[in-house]
Amino acid sequence: MHHSEMDDRRSSKAAEVRRGGAAQSARLAPGLYVVATPIGNLRDITLRALDVLRDADLVLCEDTRVTLKLLERHNLSPKLAAYHDHNAASVRPRVLEELAKGSAVALVSDAGTPLISDPGFKLVEAAIEAGHLVFPIPGASAALAALVSAGLPSDRFFFEGFLPPKSGARRTRLAELRVIPATLIFYESGPRLAESLADMFATLGARNAAACRELTKAFEEVRRGSLAELAGHYEKAGPPKGEIVVVVSPPGEEAPLDDADIDRKIRAALKKLSLKDASAAIAAETGLPRKEIYARALALAEKKK
Repeated sequence: MHHSEMDDRRSSKAAEVRRGGAAQSARLAPGLYVVATPIGNLRDITLRALDVLRDADLVLCEDTRVTLKLLERHNLSPKLAAYHDHNAASVRPRVLEELAKGSAVALVSDAGTPLISDPGFKLVEAAIEAGHLVFPIPGASAALAALVSAGLPSDRFFFEGFLPPKSGARRTRLAELRVIPATLIFYESGPRLAESLADMFATLGARNAAACRELTKAFEEVRRGSLAELAGHYEKAGPPKGEIVVVVSPPGEEAPLDDADIDRKIRAALKKLSLKDASAAIAAETGLPRKEIYARALALAEKKK
């Protein structure tokens, strides 16, 4: 056997022995590991993610209590530290020091893939700038789970995340997204869902959509329909529990407008505009005759009295 082969075997054997001499898995290469964790069902964790969480020198979590539940389920007890929106600026330099020492640091969020609607991006950016390796450990993602169960085109999609909480700012942002030739993916909270869907209908038009809730959990629900139908359902049913992913079809995939949809549009417009301006806005948006919209708006306004 050549010396080089023997050296290779020795080094690989040495790699199997962890610090402290415990015969366990290979020592992790130094760097930052971005680890996806389950979005609900605790079994949605990859074997590789478990290896990394077991062997990392430090695991950064959004909320240590949430991550502890997952770790306890799999009998893991790595060193934990909190890393979230409120402490990221002060914790980041300490993490970079750890990486500079040659540590393997894992980053997890409360659920799903880190960096998707959480503060991990700045840490990854800083690690790369400092010359450290960044390893993606892929797995669950609420956005992708919703996309594949929505029944809407999935070849091109645009992830928006959370829209602004106030209706005016939300509609302004939605107007910017109107022309994107792709399926749109949003995150939304239960209390804002009905109003957010109504704003999507008013701004994006009569598109097909899906509201995906409690994905991978016991009460998983995917409700499909037009934006108007979904807005109407949640207005009557009240706010659903948990965080929701809303998936909206691309432009050109519009659901046909029925009379109830047009009336909903008119009512929403009348809350903010005069009869004349509301009629003009809805006519422009739907392509229907202005006189017809004005007559319907007048009838609806009369009914309210």
